[in-house]
Amino acid sequence: KAVTKKNYPPGMHGRGRRKKQSEYAIQLAEKQKMKYTYGVLERQFRNLFDEAARREGITGDNLLKLLESRLDNTVYRLGIGKTRRQARQFVSHEHILVNGELVNIPSYEVRPGDIISIGNKSQTVPFLKENLGMGRSAQFSWLEWNASELSGKFLNAPDRTEIPESFNEHLIVELYSK
Repeated sequence: KAVTKKNYPPGMHGRGRRKKQSEYAIQLAEKQKMKYTYGVLERQFRNLFDEAARREGITGDNLLKLLESRLDNTVYRLGIGKTRRQARQFVSHEHILVNGELVNIPSYEVRPGDIISIGNKSQTVPFLKENLGMGRSAQFSWLEWNASELSGKFLNAPDRTEIPESFNEHLIVELYSK
């Protein structure tokens, strides 16, 4: 007997499956995508959203600005870490200085004018040396990298058009405003 492939999933509920995702499912998927991209947990994300809603301007843009101004993300964007996870680890393992002071909190909000640098002892760490040659910060207009001092400057919070990730932040705003 030849095996025939059916055009529906197995089981007694296979035929009745919904083909189109609900509006809620689309909104939830977008929120999860943003959370996982930036490596933020649910409560942190909700707090960031609440802060973005309190600020003046468009809530979705404010949310992205807050996520981009986190210290771990800024370290990633400067090219100190290859990935956001690695950048987060560099911050939590006390390799990063902000304005000359040690900061080991990945969620620290970097303000315009802050200088992010690598600690003196940490400049010999092989992973950091390897990553610094990548020169990723030249891609972003809101960051400035000084290779001689191994430091970067956070010039300002980026506009939505400057952020390379493609999110539909209005779906997240709709999800949370229910």
